[in-house]
Amino acid sequence: MLYSPVDLHCHSTKSDGVFEPSVLAQRAFNNGVRLWSLTDHDEVSGQEEAMSVAKSLGMDYLTGIEISVTWADRTLHIVGLNYDIHNPQMIEGLQRIRTDRVTRAQEMGEKLTKFGVHDAYSGALALAGNPDLLSRTHFARYMVEQGHCKHIQEVFDRYLADGKPAYVPGAWATLDEAMAWIHGAGGVAVIAHPGRYKYSTEEFKLLFTRFKELGGEAIEVVTGSHTPEQYHQYANVAKHYGFKVSCGSDFHGPTESKVDLGRLPILPPGLTPIWQEWYPKYTV
Repeated sequence: MLYSPVDLHCHSTKSDGVFEPSVLAQRAFNNGVRLWSLTDHDEVSGQEEAMSVAKSLGMDYLTGIEISVTWADRTLHIVGLNYDIHNPQMIEGLQRIRTDRVTRAQEMGEKLTKFGVHDAYSGALALAGNPDLLSRTHFARYMVEQGHCKHIQEVFDRYLADGKPAYVPGAWATLDEAMAWIHGAGGVAVIAHPGRYKYSTEEFKLLFTRFKELGGEAIEVVTGSHTPEQYHQYANVAKHYGFKVSCGSDFHGPTESKVDLGRLPILPPGLTPIWQEWYPKYTV
């Protein structure tokens, strides 16, 4: 298989990944990535390390972020690329989201106690590289470690996915806010892994239309959570709405992720990559 040299979606210990930014950079490079972005959830603290190590290895780098958004009463993720990591409006907005994450995590811990998962909050916190970014993934790792479930997906399916008994919604950014932060910092906005969202056909139409109205530039087409059929499905969506496209493994760790860094197939033909303006040499 011909792999893409571009990977613009992954996570470090600064959010819910298992590797430090420098380790991720090395892994990406070793696996053939030549244009890379670290896109931690609601957090920019890993950007300077990721950029520095990437450049020392000879990789091109785009600053990245994955912002948590509430849209149509469900969680949506918007990736920002090539933005100013010191932009005060974005930093302030992300801090608000992180503050809510702490309260949300405490509530999830209380709910899990009712299902016999004791010390869930403190256990998940011990596994978090960044206590401000305590997430469902950290709870899931703790529950697998304690033998409550066999694997992380089982935890989500039984307890933590949207609508499940221990799920607690987050007070995330609105779509308008996230777009304003990204564009205000000089970046471009990408809808992350659209195939993961449980929206109706009509809701998706409204989402794509509103995203375009707000100046949204791209959607992820080839990503770790999409099937090959979805590559082509969202390629058609991009063509229909005039979006550019992006790709990213959404790598968190070697035992948790469906696709490793640098192991994405190339984009379907006839699409315009979001990175083409800055790095036209990466044509797939």
